[in-house]
Amino acid sequence: MDRLIKAVRTVSLACGFIAAFLIVLGVFIVCEMVFERSVLGTNTIWQTDFVTNCLIAATFIGSPYVLMTRGHVNVDVLPLHSGPRFRFWLALFSILLAMAFVVVLAVLAYNFWYEAWSHNWRSNTVWRERLWIPYAAMPAGLALLALQYLVELICLVTGREPPFGLKPGARHGTEVGL
Repeated sequence: MDRLIKAVRTVSLACGFIAAFLIVLGVFIVCEMVFERSVLGTNTIWQTDFVTNCLIAATFIGSPYVLMTRGHVNVDVLPLHSGPRFRFWLALFSILLAMAFVVVLAVLAYNFWYEAWSHNWRSNTVWRERLWIPYAAMPAGLALLALQYLVELICLVTGREPPFGLKPGARHGTEVGL
């Protein structure tokens, strides 16, 4: 079990690096696009689509890393003001509900990607990129996010980590651990 947890967390960490790289690449391409238009006076063809796809891919591919590091927006009023038993059941319910949502979304995203791939969809811009390539980030990122939720579930149920990352006895924003 520990090897599975370590493997999924390693993949999630790699996803974080990939997402950061995609964002930096997008920023670099925007700068290149501004230089091309302003200094060289030429038209840009592929840059806008590429940057948009980089940011979308960074969002989906980076989501397992965000979950692993608890980097998401979180309202923890209820867990902070509840006892350990209720906190456990609330965390269990939250993880199961979120995991179910992510799995359904991953299946739908896969179907969308497959349709783009099998029908050879292309963008309606001058670049005419094959849309299955950027669309692949959606089901891949969501599948990896589902795996990270599975690890969160295993860690909660086996007691490896406390619910919501809150140490026992944490109240009113004190002793919040990661």
